[in-house]
Amino acid sequence: MPTSPLPELAWRELISQHTEGLPELLGRESVSAYCGFDPTAPSLHVGSLVPIMGLVHLQRSGHRPIALVGGGTGLIGDPSGKASERPLADSEAVAANAEKLRTQLERFLDFSGRAGARMRDNADWLTKLRAVDFMRDVGKHFTINYMMAKESVKARLEEGISYTEFSYMLLQAYDYLELYRREGATLQIGGSDQWGNITAGMELIRRSDGGDAHALTLPLVTTASGVKFGKTEAGAVWLDASLTSPYKFYQFWINADDQDVGRYQRFFTLLSREEIEAWDEEVLHQPERRESQRVLAKEVTTIVHGAEAARMCEEMSGLLFGGADAKKLSKAALVALANEIPFVQMARPADGSLDVLELFVAARLVPSKGAGRRLLEQGGLYVNGSRLAAEDRAILLDSLLEGGHLLLRKGAREYCLISVLQG
Repeated sequence: MPTSPLPELAWRELISQHTEGLPELLGRESVSAYCGFDPTAPSLHVGSLVPIMGLVHLQRSGHRPIALVGGGTGLIGDPSGKASERPLADSEAVAANAEKLRTQLERFLDFSGRAGARMRDNADWLTKLRAVDFMRDVGKHFTINYMMAKESVKARLEEGISYTEFSYMLLQAYDYLELYRREGATLQIGGSDQWGNITAGMELIRRSDGGDAHALTLPLVTTASGVKFGKTEAGAVWLDASLTSPYKFYQFWINADDQDVGRYQRFFTLLSREEIEAWDEEVLHQPERRESQRVLAKEVTTIVHGAEAARMCEEMSGLLFGGADAKKLSKAALVALANEIPFVQMARPADGSLDVLELFVAARLVPSKGAGRRLLEQGGLYVNGSRLAAEDRAILLDSLLEGGHLLLRKGAREYCLISVLQG
């Protein structure tokens, strides 16, 4: 028997607005609910996790989620939240991106069984639309005044908005009608900036088919300092491991501000209310431990990249920032680490030992043997986490870590991983 996910979403602070009557509907019957995802990039980003988790909670409450990839609307571009017209996307690129997004979304939702989640692409119907039919069947239901009253349009009137983007609302409304007819969808969810587009779809369903449909919007996330969520100095934080490595993804969450970590645990994990409130207390009384951030990073990385990737990220982070024992690092974690810090390969020496100063020069941690010697005498050089003494001038090959590696460190935070090749 389905239950309403709204109480769960409410304590997680994941509700911005919803239509009247939605709580009763969700508590009465199994609802098919959809959310659209824009394929103008080859990957979803961490901001996409908010609506994704909305679908996850709906499914956990016994409702059927539908993930709609915008292979058709991606050719136009949603003006919501955009200060100016964005360039039109190439159709082949949009199709390729849509396929990648489809693969990513399958990690979060259960697609098995008759009641399993569904994946749809609006290119299946939008690219087959005839202009005259669309104007007669859809455009006639909307006045210019109605469309100009929507925030996504009003915000662009002074800057200017093309007819192409002005019409986006009608295309999204038509998506809702198509999914209402094809999948029985009676709920659309999205970010709070999508309220106008979603309610336009509800209006089209009412006028075209006499149907009753609903809307649920989720908050747009910002950091406690007001910065746009998901942006770093390196750019967006992507869900695709080839664009943002699992380690960098993990570090994004580790670096969450104390004021944000509790909200992020509510938004992006499936931890229980009791667990999250306990971590709130931890942050309040022992913020310096940053245990709540570590829990957040592990949970979200596990959801997005899998338990094994999360475990390796924990190992690497513990080594680089927590003083963990390098000798306990797994071979897989060392291989992954080679992509995150400077990495150098060296030939295996015939005499079975490596000159310390040559190692640090090759690793570019010191500019010369002379500079390296001075740091060595000052106790500023480390191999595999152990500080070298002034008389340590050779590293024996039996000191190698898993897979033939050595981890060099200068000072507190400058690292290089050396791979000693087999002869």
